[in-house]
Amino acid sequence: MITVIANLKGGSGKSTVTFNLGLWLQMKGQPVVTYDLDPQETLSDVAQVRIEEGATPPLQVYTADDQLEEKLCYHPGQVLVDVGAANMQAMKAAIRVANRVIIPVPPSQPDVWATQRFLKIVDETLNGKERPELVAFVNRADTHTAIRESDEAEEALNMLGPLRVLTERLCQRTMFRRTLSEGMSIFELARRSKSAEEFENFAIALYPELAK
Repeated sequence: MITVIANLKGGSGKSTVTFNLGLWLQMKGQPVVTYDLDPQETLSDVAQVRIEEGATPPLQVYTADDQLEEKLCYHPGQVLVDVGAANMQAMKAAIRVANRVIIPVPPSQPDVWATQRFLKIVDETLNGKERPELVAFVNRADTHTAIRESDEAEEALNMLGPLRVLTERLCQRTMFRRTLSEGMSIFELARRSKSAEEFENFAIALYPELAK
C-alpha cells in the first residue's frame, strides 16, 4: 500500500508523522519502506541519527530522482512517501500511484486554505482518474481545551469535499519534536505518555486492521 504524506505548506509535520508511522508499522510486524522526496531531507537525516544512536530496527529511507512511479510500485508491504510542494514534480508523481494521501493540517485558516488548494492540485494531477483515499487531520493541535482554533480547523476541513477528516489529532507537544532530534519513535521515548496515546489512536484510525 502506497501512502503519501503531503501538504503544500512547510512546517506541517509531514516528516514527524512519516517517521513515527513507519516505526509504528514495523512495531506491528509490517514490512515498511519510506521515500524522502523533500529537498530538506529531514526524514533521511533522522533515519541516519537513528542508525548512529544504535536504535533498532532501522527505518529504510529511499530517495528517487527518476522513474519514481515505477519505484514506488515495486515494493511489497507498506510504502510511506514524505513529500511537499518544494518538489512538486515528485509530489504529483507520488499522487498518481498512491492508494492514500494523508494531509497534516495545523490549526490555522491559511493551512485550511492551503489544503483546499492542494485538493485542486490532486484533481488536476489525476485528470479524471480514480482518486486515492484522501485523509486530513489536525496536526500540532492546541492542548488547551479553551482554545477553539483546532475545532474550527477540523470543522472547516469537513466542508472541503471529498475528504475523510479524522477526529484523532496530534497535539503540539515537545515529545514529538524529540523524536526527530533523537532518532527514536514516540513509543521508544515515552511509551506511556499522552503523545504516544495520541499517536496510537491516530495510527489505528488509519490502519484499523492492526489494532490488536
